[in-house]
Amino acid sequence: MKDMLEVRWHARAGQGAKTASYLLAETAMEAGKFIQAFPEYGPERTGAPMKAYTRISDKPIRIHSQVYNPDVVVVLDKSLIGKVNVLEGLPPDGIIIVNTTQDPKEVRKELGITDRKIYTVDATGIALQTIGRPIPNTPMLGALIRVVPIISLEEVLNQLKRKFEGKFKPEVIEGNLQAIKRAYEEVKGE
Repeated sequence: MKDMLEVRWHARAGQGAKTASYLLAETAMEAGKFIQAFPEYGPERTGAPMKAYTRISDKPIRIHSQVYNPDVVVVLDKSLIGKVNVLEGLPPDGIIIVNTTQDPKEVRKELGITDRKIYTVDATGIALQTIGRPIPNTPMLGALIRVVPIISLEEVLNQLKRKFEGKFKPEVIEGNLQAIKRAYEEVKGE
């Protein structure tokens, strides 16, 4: 792996991209990494397109800007494809993870690309079954750490427990833990 991993999250406001970005970064920080995590949005309403960013490095991070050339793009809402340029700045060896029931080959065809690695997972379906709400952020985090093993599944699960404890009911926490585990196992790539 290169010195720094840069992730760009595409979502709609209210889907939890900011939370997932922060959870990933905080887990990496607990593991001794240097991190940055921040959203990019204005006075957006729920449902408006937004972005979040995560940087993880073994060395201090001196960049203080949005992520222009991500290593990984995580798309929490497939309907954004075609509305925003989710591939912007993603190099030919980059990775894109999409929340969809489609196969990676179908997404590749829809994006019209022959390069980049594509992974898909039904994060919304998993969220509905485990959490009871269509919030795909934690399943997408599970898929991401499977595809890019920068931190372990156990580290993420422990961080989620600590962060959500006292804020959410135990069944909500357990649902999110199950969502992460399922997406970790169910993500498909080509």
